[in-house]
Parts: sequence; C-alpha cells; structure tokens
Amino acid sequence: MPQSLPLSLGISPCPNDTHIFHALLHGRVPSPVSVRVHMADVEELNQMARRQVLDATKISLGAVADIMDAYALLSSGAALGWGCGPLLVARKNAQPTSWKTATVAVPGRMTTAGLLLTLHGEFQGPRTEMLFSSVMPAVARGEVDLGLVIHEGRFTFEKLGLVKVLDLGQWWEAAHALPLPLGAIAVRRDLHEATALGLQKAIADSLAYANAHPLESRDFVRAHAQEMDDAITSQHIKTFVTEYSMDLQEAGRSAIEVLVSEAARLAGRDLPEKSLFLSARG
Repeated sequence: MPQSLPLSLGISPCPNDTHIFHALLHGRVPSPVSVRVHMADVEELNQMARRQVLDATKISLGAVADIMDAYALLSSGAALGWGCGPLLVARKNAQPTSWKTATVAVPGRMTTAGLLLTLHGEFQGPRTEMLFSSVMPAVARGEVDLGLVIHEGRFTFEKLGLVKVLDLGQWWEAAHALPLPLGAIAVRRDLHEATALGLQKAIADSLAYANAHPLESRDFVRAHAQEMDDAITSQHIKTFVTEYSMDLQEAGRSAIEVLVSEAARLAGRDLPEKSLFLSARG
C-alpha cells in the first residue's frame, strides 16, 4: 500500500535545495505524499542515511556506496552539472614546503568533495573535518594550510584573502568528460514504489514551479542561506540547479555510476547488484 503518513525528508539549508523544495513544502504544487522536513548540513544528512533515519534525504554522492543497500536515487532534485566543483583554497602568498603533505580542512568525511580530493591523489596531508561554513575561516586564520570549499564558498573565498589552488570540478570534467555529480535525493528501498515515484514527480513539479516563479521562494531561501547577498544566492542557484536537477538524464546517471564505482573501489568493496536508481531498482 502507498504510504499515508508523512514522509520524513532531509534537505540542506543551501539555496539550491531551498529553491527546489520551496513549492513542495509550501503547498504550491500538488503532491500525492505529505512530507515532514528535516533541514541539516549535508554531512549530517549523510550520517543519518547511514543509520537509515529518514525516508528520503539529500545525500552527497560520495556517500552512496555506503548506503545504497538501503536507498535508491531519485531522478529529480540532484545537484549535478558543469563548472560546479569543490575548490581547494589557501591563504594568499602561503607557501608550504609541499602541498602534498599540507593540512586540509574538509566539510565532512562522506562528502563528495572529500571523495574527489582523495581520487585526485595529490593532496595526502592530514584532514580536519568541520562544518562547511567553518572551513574558509580556519584557512584564513592559519589553522590549516588548505580548505576544501563547497556551496556558496565558491563565490566568496576571495573576500577572506584566499586563493584557489585547485578546481576539482575542472579536474573531474577533464578526466571523465562527464558532468560532476555532487548530491542527489535518495529514498528508502522499502518504501512503496508508488510513494517513491510520487515524491520524485512532486520534486520535479516543485522545481518547475520555482523556475517559473523565482521571486516566491526568495524569502525562504534567504532565511536559511549562509550568505545573505542576493546576487551570490542567485549565482549559487544558477550554478547548482541545472537541467540535471529536473531529470538526471543519461549523462547524469553515467556520471553518478562512475563516481560511485570509484568510491566503492577506494573502499575495497563490490557494488551490490541492485540498481542505484529508483526507476530500475532491485
């Protein structure tokens, strides 16, 4: 039977998520399922997914290899595209003996950013995990040599006197000729399929509404954003909400499969036979 109780849904407070989900959460679009939202930093959502706390949740695609036995990915709601990669930043004029052994602040062990840095392979120094909003200040204060920057930090790092050392999105695109998959919406595999498909469509409808009525979500987005500058918030949405956010398409699915396979290889594990994706889940 399709689920009748509200689904627990995890999303991040970042502008791309609040933009996508505003209409769904505020009754602007019809939905066959009701949701009870839990808003948290994406690394917290990753950890909750490992414990199977939520019915559906935004997750870092770097975490998928750890949770795919219990969750399948939706085709809507993803953060995936070109020119949207995490940045590795340092203080201006910083000259460590070797970048290879430099200390790095990272926004969580399970984030896609952390996985990409490991896959790159040239930065093998100690890593300090912290909330993403604390990474750039830690670099600016000299507490670490490098910082792995995600979300709106990509547009604001220069304000703190930091410089870009590496764009991991550019590295990924050059290596694989695929868009970079950062995050997606995952649903529990034990949900009734009609419920999961209903949520998938409702998310796509919510994004379509947001794109058609961009001013309606502005106050909701602003209320939860780390960066209050409207121009930066708008740039954030344009960067991380792409055509693949409406539907992964073949390129998006291929990119996710490559990234998850690489994550599984690093972890020394085989991928389950189940499909990563809801529409063909095992």
